Amino acid sequence: MNEMLQGILSWDFIAAGIRVTTPILLAALGALIAESAGTPNIALEGIMLISAFIGVIVSGFTGSLWLAIIFGVIVGTLMAAILAYFALKLKTDIILAAIALNIFASGGTIFFLAMLTGDKGSSASVNSLLIPNVTIPIIDKIPILGEILSGHHSITYVAIVLIFVVQYLMYKTPLGLRIRAVGENPDAAESVGISVVKTRFIALMLSGFLASLGGLFLSMGYVSWFARDMTAGRGWIALAAQALGGLNAFGVAAGSFLFGFTEAASYSLQIFDIPYEFTQSLPFIITIIVLGIYAWRKVKASGKLNVSNSSVGPTEK
Repeated sequence: MNEMLQGILSWDFIAAGIRVTTPILLAALGALIAESAGTPNIALEGIMLISAFIGVIVSGFTGSLWLAIIFGVIVGTLMAAILAYFALKLKTDIILAAIALNIFASGGTIFFLAMLTGDKGSSASVNSLLIPNVTIPIIDKIPILGEILSGHHSITYVAIVLIFVVQYLMYKTPLGLRIRAVGENPDAAESVGISVVKTRFIALMLSGFLASLGGLFLSMGYVSWFARDMTAGRGWIALAAQALGGLNAFGVAAGSFLFGFTEAASYSLQIFDIPYEFTQSLPFIITIIVLGIYAWRKVKASGKLNVSNSSVGPTEK
């Protein structure tokens, strides 16, 4: 038991937790922007998966890291634009359209992987490039602090900066005001000249851009290859992190770190005599528990509000 606690509470574990949190955080920030506009992006899983695939394929065939990043981001954002087109222009149910895109990404990536490389299940024959880690000068020399903060993947630092960028975007810029206005009351927003369709289109594309960075991290930072369904539910966990954190980037970040460290703990526990099936399911068990508590508190708060409203004012006879 002591060995287990020492492994989980070590500085290496904290650093690992930060790494594991990165794709969840990026997708959750994307979910925040989409949810703020009133268009929940359930296609995060598929966007991350297809971006991870494109990054590996482009880097393997061209040998260019920058082209891999650019094309991965473009394709992920394009996938979000397709979702926006179906939901906003063709009036398709956004949940059903997103599920269809997730299914397409799951099967389509394997189909194109086999067609382009002959590999089945993983990109074993593709010499994929890695996005480099970053060593922070001075900080890397500080004991403990250097182990935790320095040497992470460059996208990890980008994700941390994006917490502040998204918070500023949503609450300090005209675009953020329009996104929140459209999400809260689209009719009122339309009445003052805000294009609801255009604003929601932009919000979904921003969501896709952030999720695509998370996908690139998985295949070109976390590992250096693509595997079937390698997102492993992280898009859905990101949605849970957003629901837990609400429409505040710092709250969403806290929720993402909760789930990220839970996933890191599941990896650490595998070295002990604990069933593999339990450690693998631990992040999803925590997700269900946290969302259950969140829903219970929300219902309870709603009940108190209704009781309070019913007691206001004189009773008519």
